[in-house]
Amino acid sequence: MITQEQQKQGAELLKTLAQKAWESSAFKEQLIENPISTIESVTGQKMQSDIKIIVEDQTDTSKIYLNIPRKIEIDELELTDEQLETVAGGTDLITGIALGVILVAGAYYAGKGSH
Repeated sequence: MITQEQQKQGAELLKTLAQKAWESSAFKEQLIENPISTIESVTGQKMQSDIKIIVEDQTDTSKIYLNIPRKIEIDELELTDEQLETVAGGTDLITGIALGVILVAGAYYAGKGSH
């Protein structure tokens, strides 16, 4: 199960990687060409060897990218109190779940480095 802390770590990692890629074309190229070793150098943690990460430069404003994330089993999903309140407060359930899936996907990659 992915914890709230792993969700936060995943979101922070994605934010850090994007920021570094925006600031340095060399880092962006390194991240695209060899994402695992680049992420390991940023986090200081070894990632699982059976995982494949695909990094796509999506900075071209003339293109729109659509990412279809892996299907998350509900049993794996642990929403934060804020996410639960959002869903319970009448916000569209699909929007709430989509937010959870996005955060879980980020946490999934961050969590792989902690094994």
